[in-house]
Amino acid sequence: MTTLTKTLELKLVEPNAHKRRKLRETREAYQQALHDAFDAGCTTQTEANDVVVNYKLSGYAKNALKKYVPQLTTTYNAGELHDAHPVRFTNEGLRLDHKPENAIEWYVKIPHHEDYHLWMPAQPNPEQRDWLEALNAGDATMGESRLFERDGTWYLHVTATRDAEGGSEVSDEERTPIGVDIGEASLVTVCHRDDHGCPTAPELWADEGKTVRRLRKTYFTATRRLQTRGSERIAESFGDDLWNQIDDVFHRVTREVVDYAESVKNPVLVLEDLTYIRESMDYGEYMNRRLHGWGFAKLHAQIRYKAVEKGIPVKTVNPRNTSKECHACGEVGYRPQQATFKCTNDACWMGEYQADVNGAVNIADRYLSGESRFREHENDDDSAEDGGRLTAPQDSQADATKQETLGTYAS
Repeated sequence: MTTLTKTLELKLVEPNAHKRRKLRETREAYQQALHDAFDAGCTTQTEANDVVVNYKLSGYAKNALKKYVPQLTTTYNAGELHDAHPVRFTNEGLRLDHKPENAIEWYVKIPHHEDYHLWMPAQPNPEQRDWLEALNAGDATMGESRLFERDGTWYLHVTATRDAEGGSEVSDEERTPIGVDIGEASLVTVCHRDDHGCPTAPELWADEGKTVRRLRKTYFTATRRLQTRGSERIAESFGDDLWNQIDDVFHRVTREVVDYAESVKNPVLVLEDLTYIRESMDYGEYMNRRLHGWGFAKLHAQIRYKAVEKGIPVKTVNPRNTSKECHACGEVGYRPQQATFKCTNDACWMGEYQADVNGAVNIADRYLSGESRFREHENDDDSAEDGGRLTAPQDSQADATKQETLGTYAS
């Protein structure tokens, strides 16, 4: 078993004046406590505790300081402190909250002082979503976190650790690509070709697609009515319950997808590149809203981290025409019905085929044609991007107010 560790960077969406003041109070108190403990020459946690105990900091920040100050002296042999140090919190202090119904889905609770906490909307790098999903599901362990300000913007670094099986030494050519098609009718469809090149053992999660569509429709209809009546708190609680049910479906299906991959010799899961999916969505305002909120990114992330745990590689391909081309001859066809693909090539043997299976086979074939790629940021930049419109959870001792902000990467 291999242990993977990654530092996740979350960009905190522009805080209001109240939250900005509280963040700066935490930073200033932490810096003063750090310097005083260091100047006192503390070499043990007990000595550091005697210095930092009276500062207006959360216990999580004080506990992190008690560990950090002795390390500066005994491990790093620091003669003096340079520049501003990030505010450290032990792993118990931070809490993530996931609101998939919101444009900005992730929120973080930052300890301030005693029982006072700041709920902050946070925008992570989309490439790190699988790690956040693992943390949120309890499949990864949160370590120490660090809060700092850079060029007027606040960031939070969170250390995450998870176990993964070691991958086998198999070349890309020896892999069996499994196409993964995500859609509305069938929530997920997987299929691969056998040794003779024929599509084999397709599996469709169509009932789960119906369940999620029903839950989403119930959510939007019921919450709209409750909000119209002024029952905001009931609407939020009701919505959370429905989205938890959807999340349970997602987790079960993605586990079964990875189980399917484990049954195949030398598997590689092949997904459609989300960047191209979003760029190609232009079906009118109503359909765009439905598709953008359908959960592509969430399902992708859960498949990725569950596959990593099993040592199964995941690749992405350009999804252009994967749902329109015939997997047998390559001719562009059409769908007379949602679940049916019809090839327009009279010379092709296929005629009609299950549409989602056809798409899954085309996705797998993109890997075989050499189009697969890992999407990485240039210069390995894992920094977070701007956020989207949101309604955020509130501070633990603040008035309930709504916050909105504009940006990019809204789901």
